[in-house]
Amino acid sequence: MKRGAEPGASWNWRSALVLAVFMLLAAALLGRAVYLQVFDEQFLQAQGKERHLRVVQLPAHRGMILDRNGQPLAVSTPVDSIWMDPQELAAAGARVPQLAHALGMASADIRTLLHQNRDKEFVYLQRGLDPYAAQRVTALNIPGVYSQREYRRYYPAGEVASQVLGFTNVDDAGQEGLELAYNNWLQGTPGAERVIVDRYGHWVQDVENLRAPRPGKDLVTSLDLRVQYLAYRALKQAVQQQGARSGSIIVMDAKTGEVLAMANQPSFNPNNRADYAPASYRNRAVTDQFEPGSSMKPFTILAALISGRYTPNSIVDTAPGYYKVAGYTISDDGHDYGAINLTTLLEKSSNVGASKVALSLPPQLLWDTLSAFGFGQLSGSGFPGEVTGYLPAYQAWSRARQATISYGYGVAVTALQLANAYDILADSGERIAASFVRVDAPVSGQQVIPAPVAITLRRMLETVVSGEGTGKLADVAGYHIAGKTGTAHIAQNGSYSSTDYISVFCGMAPASDPRLVTVVVIREPSRGQYYASTVAAPVFAQVMSGALRLLDIPPDNLGNLTTAFVVNLGHSS
Repeated sequence: MKRGAEPGASWNWRSALVLAVFMLLAAALLGRAVYLQVFDEQFLQAQGKERHLRVVQLPAHRGMILDRNGQPLAVSTPVDSIWMDPQELAAAGARVPQLAHALGMASADIRTLLHQNRDKEFVYLQRGLDPYAAQRVTALNIPGVYSQREYRRYYPAGEVASQVLGFTNVDDAGQEGLELAYNNWLQGTPGAERVIVDRYGHWVQDVENLRAPRPGKDLVTSLDLRVQYLAYRALKQAVQQQGARSGSIIVMDAKTGEVLAMANQPSFNPNNRADYAPASYRNRAVTDQFEPGSSMKPFTILAALISGRYTPNSIVDTAPGYYKVAGYTISDDGHDYGAINLTTLLEKSSNVGASKVALSLPPQLLWDTLSAFGFGQLSGSGFPGEVTGYLPAYQAWSRARQATISYGYGVAVTALQLANAYDILADSGERIAASFVRVDAPVSGQQVIPAPVAITLRRMLETVVSGEGTGKLADVAGYHIAGKTGTAHIAQNGSYSSTDYISVFCGMAPASDPRLVTVVVIREPSRGQYYASTVAAPVFAQVMSGALRLLDIPPDNLGNLTTAFVVNLGHSS
């Protein structure tokens, strides 16, 4: 220190300098704050929004699927899915065991997910949780763990209509059946909303509704749940009793082509995703084709009637019960029916008679008749996975092929095609596309054969369900029934099995003015019975009897009803 200087002068100068520096810094900070908040406030707002504003998706529930009377067949229920931001959760790794316990998962599994997805920002932990269970997880406030509202499909009827309805995936999008066919109609459009979230990412305040969610539209199907239950139970019981590999049944409205019931065995529970296997969820009634056997004979006889060369009373000699065509033996399974008319041919289901009639006709006439009834074509129902069956071009027919086609070999059909074909007979020759959606307006189809010919054939088919016919067990008290049995060997590895059969019954009621058409298909019965007369015909009778009464369709055979009453009274006494 210089002599004569004041001791506090140096200290005051330094204090003033420090104070001036701090004041300059404070002024700079104040200026910067004023600049940001007054002149450049958008920067802070953008930073705030980036940290606390989110645009979230608002889920839209899928439309319901209803039966024709408004009963729910498929509904969407709200669920929550738990997801994580791996980077945020990794920073709070100590809480992984707590999260794993809440989710019922192993901590190691969550840590593996964190490691495998460390570069991602969105990973599902669990989907489709009950909202209360999801709330218990989010209430833990674990950083990086969030919930998202979704919808899960529920099917009140369970396996009863499962193959027709199909199912959705975890994103509620249709994968099979009507869920797939009408996915665009059923699926809603998600909405969007801007919200404020807290530091844990939890939604705390709505800011702006950007787009309202638009729910999917309801689908009113042609199914009648009462008839569906009836058909499902009868088919399941028959398949179990006969030890059959599978079965299908269809009930159609003869006037509109609406499918009132369609069931298959084996079935599956669409509410349990563990049951989802192609063998159980495919709709066999539209995807599985088979040789129809004698259920094809009515169309052979129809071609004969259309030709003008035959009438119901025209005689065909079937003696001695077998004959050879191009080295191929056609037989009536040991029966010699002798000289019979066409009506008796159907009643007794003579292969010899049907093949002789077919061989007397031009191949194109028989092909045209089968084609007019929809064989070898899609039904027009639009059901996913439907197959066309197989009807070979008549130009390639040999005499043996023409003969076997007459009684249902060498062609392939689906249960739905058979139902459609018999529906044309029931509707006096008018062809209407099959429908899985309720039809409210009057239906007009295409007249493919003359109405008088169709009516004549219906009357001939009534004899099949009589005391002497092969389909007598398909009889329903109080109603005239027209129908046809069909039993066919199943082709395996290029030859026909001597032990495996398919049993079919196709019929309609009341035969005087048909309202319902039902087709029953039982595949590979294994407990001794295999003829359609004893395997498929009783199922038809059980289902048709209940359906006619459920739908309040008046009887047209009161004499038959009286006889049945007397017989039952005698048994009860």
